This record gives sequence, C-alpha cells and structure tokens, in this order.
Amino acid sequence: MRCYHVDAFAERLFEGNPAAVCVMDSWPDGALMQAIAVENNLSETAFTVREGEKWRLRWFTPGGEIDLCGHATLATAFVLANFTQPGAERFVFDTMGGELRVEARGGVYELDFPAYAPERVPVTPEMERAIGRPVRAAWMARDLVCELADEQAVRSAAVDLERVRALDGLLLHITAPGAEYDCVTRSFAPKLSVPEDPVCGSGHCHVAPIWADRLGRARLRARQASKRGGTLLCTVENGRVKLAGGAVLYSSAELNIR
Repeated sequence: MRCYHVDAFAERLFEGNPAAVCVMDSWPDGALMQAIAVENNLSETAFTVREGEKWRLRWFTPGGEIDLCGHATLATAFVLANFTQPGAERFVFDTMGGELRVEARGGVYELDFPAYAPERVPVTPEMERAIGRPVRAAWMARDLVCELADEQAVRSAAVDLERVRALDGLLLHITAPGAEYDCVTRSFAPKLSVPEDPVCGSGHCHVAPIWADRLGRARLRARQASKRGGTLLCTVENGRVKLAGGAVLYSSAELNIR
C-alpha cells in the first residue's frame, strides 16, 4: 500500500493541513485503516479505491471515521492527478457525505461540497468558558460555530479542549471578520483526537454560508488562522460550497502492511 503525505490548502510545504492518502486496489479491514490513521497521527488519513469511473473515498481521524473531510479530499485529488491518473482534471468520489466532485485547474483544486445550514442557537456560559472569550453569536449544524468580536480574538483565543469536548457539536469553529480576508476561523476537534485542525474544509461548509449571508455575496476569501495557516477560496451557491486551494507533496512511502 502506497501512502502519500500531502499538505492541502497550501502554497508551500509546512503550510495548510497535512493529510495522508492511501491509494489501494481493494479495501482492507476497517480496523487496519483505523490503525494506520492512528499511526500516521494526522487529522485525517484518506483511503481510496477506484470503482468504475468513480473513486470510493473514506476518511479516518485518529479518533474514528468521519463523514466529510475537505482537505483530505483535496489531497486525494492531488495524488490521483499527479501520480495515479496524470493529466486527469475531474474526479468523482463516492463518500459517506454523498457524491463529491473535484476539478483540477493549473495546480488549484476546487471541491464541490454540500453546504450545511447552521441554525442560530443561544450563546451559553459553557461556550464562553470553553473559548475563553465573549461570544457574539452561535450556530449549530454538525458542528458548533461561534462568532467572536474580531480577528485578534480568534487568533489569540486559548481554547480549553476539555470544555470544548463537553459542548454540543462534533467540532467547534470560532470565527470573525478578517482585515485581509473576508473571515478568519480556527477549528477544534478534541472528540476526534484532533486538538486543533490546521485547515478545516468541512468546517468552511458551515462557516462560508454564514459569512456569505452576512456579507451578501457568494464568493469569499477565507483564512484558517491556525499556526500553520491556509487560504480557502469559497463560493456558496445552490446549497453547495465550492472550496478551492493548492496542495504540495511532502513525502510518499510504501507501508509495510502484510
């Protein structure tokens, strides 16, 4: 089994969100895929097998399988376009999150993902204690989204991960308007054994619709304000979110799996 280590939503090495991508001829046991994800210790390890004209794609965090992942999908399309099907520009993935499409253009990979429809929920003291900052507004879909006062509040927040674990929602995203970008966001997933996700594609399927509605336009330039950082070009339309970004190969290896 060949495994590629790719920095996704990145323009250079050591930026964006690293993902492992395993391209296989057939499916291994689920426990083995989980063990590989734990061994890789990245926020996601993607496993893909070609099935006719499409690719079946599954994502595993160190804490378990997940139903939607943006950066590992981008990383998978990058691997297929550069090593498995050189020159291919369109990929269709069957996933737990439905059918996902990726188009490759000049080193940029655009993901066509379902948009979440977060609903406003009351701000609670538990949210503010977990984040360590006042919360202006909160929304819930799969994940919890909390708006803070400004970009500096997002960047400087010292989040209490144990308190985050007790909140509703699979992940927590804290977000605010940006100075250089339309919005800045940080994402936390202690329930999946991922303290802070460097760049969260599925998180922007929550965040982008909120800011598109707030700003009154479909196209956004978003920044994940993690230590590594990453830029996402987002388009919200017809219940979908298109997320575009680059990717860089860090390494590839043969896994010693028998």
